[in-house]
Amino acid sequence: MAQGKPIERRIQKTILVVDDTPGNIDMMLNILKEYDVIPATSGEEALFLLENETVDMILLDIMMPSMDGFEVCSRLKANEATREIPVIFITAKNDLDSIEKAYDAGGVDYVTKPFRPRELMARVKTHLHLREVIGKLDYLATHDSLTGLYNRRKFFELGRKLYNSSKSTVSAVIIDIDHFKRINDCHGHHSGDLVLKAVTKTIGALLPKQSVLGRVGGEEFAALIDACTMDDVKQLIDIIRITVSELIISIGGGAGLSCTISSGVARTGDGVASLDDLLKKADAALYEAKQSGRNRTIFRQSDTCTRQLPDE
Repeated sequence: MAQGKPIERRIQKTILVVDDTPGNIDMMLNILKEYDVIPATSGEEALFLLENETVDMILLDIMMPSMDGFEVCSRLKANEATREIPVIFITAKNDLDSIEKAYDAGGVDYVTKPFRPRELMARVKTHLHLREVIGKLDYLATHDSLTGLYNRRKFFELGRKLYNSSKSTVSAVIIDIDHFKRINDCHGHHSGDLVLKAVTKTIGALLPKQSVLGRVGGEEFAALIDACTMDDVKQLIDIIRITVSELIISIGGGAGLSCTISSGVARTGDGVASLDDLLKKADAALYEAKQSGRNRTIFRQSDTCTRQLPDE
């Protein structure tokens, strides 16, 4: 969760085919040869496979023993990990009640048996394309287009989830690139963009995997780190600060830029009643870091501050 990653684009799409009749599965395997097809002969097997497999679509029979397709689909839609997978029902049932029930359960399409291969392929391709378009739109709505980090809205959404679910201490870090306006003014906005990309890539690579990192301002970034001791956080932020200061960022024409960052850190404890409170304390610590010379980190816990200064 450290930073929003671009949408994964597998060359070959994966389709889960669920049908209790082996002959039907063989037929669909033959029709869907251009895809990676995973067969399942029961609803229970399908749900078990999806615990470890990532699929792009599910073709689901309705009439199966033990657990029918309606129940399988309802369970998929109730699970955050699988609810966005498009489900096409493929069944011999062609009455209006069954069709309505299939859509109510969360299906995106309904194909009756015996199905026509070309029609089935057309429907599969259409819904795979729609899934890809929706995925791109969702990415653009939740990520900063320049850095690939979570945007402000998504950062706060995920941040509140982490803050509310944490059973340990949460550390908030707000990071600002020192004298960034000067970089833009002297070298141009394209060079400024290259600096932003390089700095955020470095920060994202060094943060723990389960952290939340977002771009919350022009040259300002916020991170939430769960279950780290004060000493570990101090060491981590110092490593990030030093690593950024050692970057030589190519801006073309053989020229390179370097920069430094200032950070403010706050941790949950006395006087922190919400994520907003925590971030306000981190922001106040950042302000103090900038006022006291930049290229340093100020740590704040409750009403006390400690300073981490740059190496002389």
